[in-house]
Amino acid sequence: MAEDLSQRHGPITDLFPRVVADDDWQRYRLTDEQVAQFHRDGFLPKIRLLDERQIETLRAELADLVQAGQDGADLWYEYHSNESGDPSAVLFHALGAWRIKPGLHDLLWHPAMLAPASQLLDGAVRFWHDQLFCKPAHDGGVVAWHQDYSYWTRTRPLAHLTCWSGLDDATTENGCVQYVPGSHRWDLLPTTHLAKGLDAIRSVLDDQQRAAFKPVACELKAGEAVFHHPLMLHGSFENRSPRPRRAVVINFFRDGTLSDSDQPLLDGVNVIPRGEKMGGQFFPLLCGADAGF
Repeated sequence: MAEDLSQRHGPITDLFPRVVADDDWQRYRLTDEQVAQFHRDGFLPKIRLLDERQIETLRAELADLVQAGQDGADLWYEYHSNESGDPSAVLFHALGAWRIKPGLHDLLWHPAMLAPASQLLDGAVRFWHDQLFCKPAHDGGVVAWHQDYSYWTRTRPLAHLTCWSGLDDATTENGCVQYVPGSHRWDLLPTTHLAKGLDAIRSVLDDQQRAAFKPVACELKAGEAVFHHPLMLHGSFENRSPRPRRAVVINFFRDGTLSDSDQPLLDGVNVIPRGEKMGGQFFPLLCGADAGF
């Protein structure tokens, strides 16, 4: 039986660099211009996160995890071999890989991700949950337009951040993420089915939002990442290319965020009563505020 790595709050491999002194964070900090771009547009692309060795390690772990009956299958929060249900539009989507594979576990403590996260969250950073997304060649499905926080309203205040990192080049042809710049200033929108139909969200937009609905494709090289705001409207088209589109997503929240539910915040996770600070085994503190300042 696989060890539950959620009990290990720190790196367990040498895959990612360690921060020894406070000054070590400086090499990973965003510029003032990058921070301003994030706050203006709601997303910040082309942050180099992974090198070739790291990419290959995470690809190999992912290849194991997409196989049926993999060791540690009982540790997933969610596992969808094809969330769309349509065999001609496959979308693999799973939450909880950090509990199963050492590289995907240690990614959480990668300083190249945590320093920007601390800057953009304006404080210390805790882990919320991870996601794996895979669109196979030729028949990879869509991810419908959505705001991440519409799925996370069981926490408060709104102090979340997402880091999407590609394990392959992400292009328009293979279904890269697309964003609607400035939509992070919109109110919370209703949810739709994540993998069945791209455009359901349009029916709930007002006239001003429809006029501003001008998506831009976020093409990235393998190992590059994009950070986005929890209210940023984003989605992705199908993979029409002859190669896969694989990605690892890490979701954070600022330390001090509270539970807003008396139910488990994720499947299989201990209840944190409404009004209590999020923390413990499944929501570890990843870095202090000094990582970004």
